[in-house]
Amino acid sequence: MKSVTTLRARYAETDQMGIIHHSVYITWFEVGRTDFIRKLDKSYAEIEKEGLYLPVIGADVSYKTPAKYEDVIAIETSIAAYNGVRLKFHYKAVREADGALIAEGHTEHCWTNTELRPVKLKSVWPELHERLLQCVEEA
Repeated sequence: MKSVTTLRARYAETDQMGIIHHSVYITWFEVGRTDFIRKLDKSYAEIEKEGLYLPVIGADVSYKTPAKYEDVIAIETSIAAYNGVRLKFHYKAVREADGALIAEGHTEHCWTNTELRPVKLKSVWPELHERLLQCVEEA
Protein backbone atom coordinates (compact mmCIF):
# COMPACT_ATOMS: atom_id res chain seq x y z
CA MET A 1 0.00 0.00 0.00
CA LYS A 2 1.19 3.49 -0.80
CA SER A 3 -0.36 6.67 0.51
CA VAL A 4 -0.01 10.00 -1.31
CA THR A 5 -0.44 13.23 0.62
CA THR A 6 -0.32 16.56 -1.21
CA LEU A 7 0.84 19.81 0.36
CA ARG A 8 1.89 23.26 -0.79
CA ALA A 9 5.26 24.61 0.34
CA ARG A 10 4.74 27.57 2.66
CA TYR A 11 6.82 30.73 2.79
CA ALA A 12 7.72 30.07 6.43
CA GLU A 13 9.37 26.80 5.34
CA THR A 14 11.93 28.54 3.11
CA ASP A 15 15.45 29.57 4.04
CA GLN A 16 17.45 32.67 3.10
CA MET A 17 18.15 31.15 -0.33
CA GLY A 18 14.43 30.88 -1.05
CA ILE A 19 14.35 27.09 -0.97
CA ILE A 20 12.63 24.76 1.46
CA HIS A 21 14.79 24.34 4.55
CA HIS A 22 16.26 20.85 4.94
CA SER A 23 14.60 20.33 8.34
CA VAL A 24 11.11 20.68 6.86
CA TYR A 25 11.24 17.32 5.09
CA ILE A 26 11.06 15.37 8.36
CA THR A 27 7.86 17.30 9.19
CA TRP A 28 6.48 16.60 5.71
CA PHE A 29 7.30 12.91 6.19
CA GLU A 30 5.34 12.99 9.46
CA VAL A 31 2.34 14.42 7.60
CA GLY A 32 2.59 11.56 5.10
CA ARG A 33 2.99 8.97 7.86
CA THR A 34 -0.02 10.14 9.86
CA ASP A 35 -2.09 10.15 6.67
CA PHE A 36 -0.89 6.61 5.89
CA ILE A 37 -1.89 5.42 9.38
CA ARG A 38 -5.27 7.14 9.08
CA LYS A 39 -5.90 5.27 5.80
CA LEU A 40 -5.53 2.03 7.78
CA ASP A 41 -8.76 3.13 9.53
CA LYS A 42 -6.90 4.13 12.68
CA SER A 43 -5.60 7.57 13.55
CA TYR A 44 -2.55 8.05 15.74
CA ALA A 45 -4.91 9.36 18.43
CA GLU A 46 -6.96 6.15 18.31
CA ILE A 47 -3.82 4.02 18.48
CA GLU A 48 -2.59 5.99 21.49
CA LYS A 49 -5.98 5.54 23.20
CA GLU A 50 -5.34 1.81 22.90
CA GLY A 51 -2.15 2.31 24.95
CA LEU A 52 0.35 2.08 22.10
CA TYR A 53 2.97 4.57 20.94
CA LEU A 54 5.07 4.60 17.80
CA PRO A 55 8.11 6.76 18.61
CA VAL A 56 10.72 7.61 15.98
CA ILE A 57 14.00 5.79 16.64
CA GLY A 58 15.78 6.79 13.44
CA ALA A 59 15.44 9.06 10.42
CA ASP A 60 17.32 9.82 7.24
CA VAL A 61 16.76 12.09 4.28
CA SER A 62 18.52 12.29 0.94
CA TYR A 63 18.03 15.61 -0.85
CA LYS A 64 17.81 15.50 -4.65
CA THR A 65 16.74 18.91 -5.94
CA PRO A 66 15.41 22.03 -4.20
CA ALA A 67 11.74 22.71 -3.60
CA LYS A 68 10.62 26.33 -3.42
CA TYR A 69 7.80 28.40 -1.99
CA GLU A 70 4.38 27.52 -3.48
CA ASP A 71 5.58 24.25 -5.03
CA VAL A 72 2.93 21.55 -4.72
CA ILE A 73 4.60 18.47 -3.29
CA ALA A 74 3.26 14.92 -3.16
CA ILE A 75 4.57 12.91 -0.22
CA GLU A 76 4.47 9.23 -1.17
CA THR A 77 4.54 7.05 1.95
CA SER A 78 4.87 3.29 2.17
CA ILE A 79 6.12 0.67 4.61
CA ALA A 80 9.60 -0.56 3.73
CA ALA A 81 9.94 -3.09 6.56
CA TYR A 82 7.97 -4.43 9.50
CA ASN A 83 8.86 -7.23 11.92
CA GLY A 84 6.04 -6.95 14.44
CA VAL A 85 7.91 -4.53 16.71
CA ARG A 86 9.91 -2.25 14.42
CA LEU A 87 8.35 -0.41 11.51
CA LYS A 88 10.24 1.43 8.75
CA PHE A 89 8.44 3.95 6.54
CA HIS A 90 9.79 5.04 3.16
CA TYR A 91 9.02 8.47 1.73
CA LYS A 92 9.39 10.25 -1.58
CA ALA A 93 8.75 13.98 -1.94
CA VAL A 94 7.82 14.66 -5.57
CA ARG A 95 7.11 18.06 -7.14
CA GLU A 96 3.79 17.74 -8.94
CA ALA A 97 4.53 20.34 -11.64
CA ASP A 98 7.35 18.34 -13.24
CA GLY A 99 7.48 15.01 -11.38
CA ALA A 100 10.94 15.79 -10.00
CA LEU A 101 12.07 13.76 -7.01
CA ILE A 102 12.85 16.42 -4.39
CA ALA A 103 13.86 14.20 -1.48
CA GLU A 104 13.66 10.63 -0.33
CA GLY A 105 14.01 9.11 3.12
CA HIS A 106 13.03 6.75 5.89
CA THR A 107 11.89 6.89 9.46
CA GLU A 108 12.16 3.92 11.76
CA HIS A 109 9.77 3.35 14.65
CA CYS A 110 9.18 0.89 17.46
CA TRP A 111 5.81 -0.11 18.90
CA THR A 112 5.81 0.59 22.64
CA ASN A 113 3.43 0.65 25.56
CA THR A 114 2.79 3.84 27.53
CA GLU A 115 5.97 3.20 29.56
CA LEU A 116 7.88 3.24 26.23
CA ARG A 117 8.76 -0.45 26.51
CA PRO A 118 8.79 -2.32 23.17
CA VAL A 119 5.77 -4.52 22.48
CA LYS A 120 4.96 -7.17 19.90
CA LEU A 121 1.96 -5.71 18.10
CA LYS A 122 0.66 -9.20 17.23
CA SER A 123 0.17 -9.89 20.95
CA VAL A 124 -1.75 -6.72 21.75
CA TRP A 125 -3.50 -5.86 18.47
CA PRO A 126 -3.41 -8.77 16.00
CA GLU A 127 -5.75 -7.10 13.48
CA LEU A 128 -3.50 -4.05 13.09
CA HIS A 129 -0.44 -6.30 12.97
CA GLU A 130 -1.91 -8.27 10.04
CA ARG A 131 -2.93 -5.08 8.22
CA LEU A 132 0.62 -3.71 8.51
CA LEU A 133 2.08 -6.97 7.21
CA GLN A 134 -0.15 -6.62 4.14
CA CYS A 135 1.19 -3.10 3.54
CA VAL A 136 4.89 -3.92 3.39
CA GLU A 137 6.40 -2.95 0.02
CA GLU A 138 7.08 -5.77 -2.35
CA ALA A 139 10.84 -6.32 -2.50
